[in-house]
Amino acid sequence: MDDLVALCKRRGFIFPASEIYGGINGFWDFGPLGVLLKNNLRDRWWNDMVLCPPIGPDGDPLQIQGVDSAIIQNPKAWEASGHVAGFSDPMVDCKLTKLRYRADHLVAVVDERNGQIFAFNQDHLEEKATLKKLKKQAGTDELAKLKVVPFSTIAVADYAKVIGPDTDQKGTLTEPRAFNLMFKTYVGATATEDDVAYLRPETAQGIFLNYKAIVDNMRVRVPFGIAQVGKAFRNEVTPRNFIYRSREFEQMEMEWFCHEDDAAKWFEFWVETRKKWWQSVGVSGDNLIIRTHEQDELSHYAKGGQGTKDIEYRFPFTAPGFGELEGIAHRRNFDLTQHQEFSKTKLEYFDDSVQPPRRFIPHVIEPAAGLTRGVLAILSEAYTVDPSRPSGVYLKFKPSMAPVKAAVLPLTNKDGQPEIAQKLYYSLRTKFVTEYDTKGNIGKRDARHDELGTPFGVSMDGEKAKDDAATIRHCETMEQERVALDKIE
Repeated sequence: MDDLVALCKRRGFIFPASEIYGGINGFWDFGPLGVLLKNNLRDRWWNDMVLCPPIGPDGDPLQIQGVDSAIIQNPKAWEASGHVAGFSDPMVDCKLTKLRYRADHLVAVVDERNGQIFAFNQDHLEEKATLKKLKKQAGTDELAKLKVVPFSTIAVADYAKVIGPDTDQKGTLTEPRAFNLMFKTYVGATATEDDVAYLRPETAQGIFLNYKAIVDNMRVRVPFGIAQVGKAFRNEVTPRNFIYRSREFEQMEMEWFCHEDDAAKWFEFWVETRKKWWQSVGVSGDNLIIRTHEQDELSHYAKGGQGTKDIEYRFPFTAPGFGELEGIAHRRNFDLTQHQEFSKTKLEYFDDSVQPPRRFIPHVIEPAAGLTRGVLAILSEAYTVDPSRPSGVYLKFKPSMAPVKAAVLPLTNKDGQPEIAQKLYYSLRTKFVTEYDTKGNIGKRDARHDELGTPFGVSMDGEKAKDDAATIRHCETMEQERVALDKIE
C-alpha cells in the first residue's frame, strides 16, 4: 500500500490536501491523472445507469432518471432521515496517548485465567505484531485461553482493568461517548443556532427529496430509478487507509422505486448487475466477493426487508480480508414514509395500471457505490510489480478506465519524426486523451507511461519513410507491432 500511495503522488494521481501547510487529516486532492481516472469511472457509471440503463428481467431497458441535488438541504430533512438523532459513532479516548477509537471497531480479548482485558482494533487482531504483543502482555503462548468478545460487552465498571490498543497501562480508556458525524454549517450572515444546517452525509436523501418532482413531471412509472453522483461529507473520527475512509468523498447512488411485492426480485437483480459492472471496469477475479450483512449490523432502514449485501474488494490494507466497495440495500419505504410525515406532503404513488388501481409508498432498492473507493479499487487492481521493466511496476488498467489512452513518442528530432508525430498527435487528441512526450530517452518515457498506465505507446522512427507506419508498444504485454499511420486511430 505504501508503494501505491507513493506512486499516486509521484505520478499525479492523488495528493494530500493543503500539503504545503502540513495537510489536513481525512482530505485528499485528485491530481491531473487522478481526476481523469475518477471522471472515467464516474462517466461510465452514469452512462450505464442513466444514459443507457441495464436491460431488466422482462427484456426492456430500465427507466432511470438523473439528478444533481444541493449539498445543503433544509435541516428538517436530516431530522426525518434519522441523521440528526442517530448518525453518530460511540467513541472512546485514551487519556494517556490522546488517541481516539470507535468503540464498535474495538474488540476485547479477555484472559480467562486472571480476568485481564486487552482492547484492540478488530482490523488489527490478526496482525503478527498484535499477537506478539498480546502473548507478551498475557504471559502465555496459549492463545486458546484468550476469549475475544465485542468491546461493547465490557461493563464500564471493568474499564479500570482494560489495557488500550496503544498502551501497556490499565485504565486509560474513557467511557464511550457519541460523536455526530455530520459537518455543521450556518446559512445566512447571522450565524446563530437558528441558522444551523448540515453538509450532506450521503447523496441518497437528495434523491428522496426529488422523488415527488420526478413522478409529477418526468412521465415515469413504477418501477423506476433516480440516480445521482456527488460529494458527501462525514466527520470521521479516525479517517484512515488513504482515500478509503476520508471526510470528503464522492458517491454514486441510485434509488430504485418498486412495489413491495417485487422488492425481492429487484434486490437480487441489482446485486448481480452491480457485481458484473465492477468486473466490466476491471475489478474482478478472486478480489471481489458479495457479503450478506448480519442482522446486528443492518441499518435501521434495512431491518425487516431483504437486508443488505455488500460488494467487497480485497484492498491491500484489508488482505486477506475484504472491504466494502458498494452496498445494495432494501431500504423498504422508510425514507419516503419519514419525509411524508415530517414534510406533510403526500408521497404515495398512484398505480392505475392494475385493477383495482392502488396507492402505495414505494419500497426502495439502493445500489450505493463509493466513487472514491472505486478509484482506489481500480488503482489497487491495476498496480502490478514487474521486475523486468525499467520502472519495476506498471498499472494494468482496462483501456476504457486509463487516464491517458496513448502516448506519441518520436525517437529523435531528425528525419522528419517530430512533424509526423505531431500530425498524428493532433489527429488522436480530438478523440482520445493523448500525450505528446519528447522528454528523455525512449526507455525513460516507456517507464513513465508504464506507471501512468497508458495502454498504448506510439513511437516514430526513421523507418517511416519506407512503410508509412509507426510502432505501437502495448503496456500490458510490452509487445510491439508495426501499424500503418492511417490505421493507428
